[in-house]
Amino acid sequence: METMQKALLVVTIIGAINWGLVGLLNVDLVATLFGTQTLLTRIVYSLVALCGIVNIGILLSHIEYGKD
Repeated sequence: METMQKALLVVTIIGAINWGLVGLLNVDLVATLFGTQTLLTRIVYSLVALCGIVNIGILLSHIEYGKD
């Protein structure tokens, strides 16, 4: 399970870096690499969102069980 958590975290970090680039430099790296609103771009955005949601669940389960 730890390997999956790390993989999810990496995807979430990539998404955060992309949003940071959008906010700071107005550069959407995902759209630059895969095209604006292409199927692949939408899949990447969806995977980042899904990984973020799963990471929230992991965080809450650690807080709930006292696993700092």
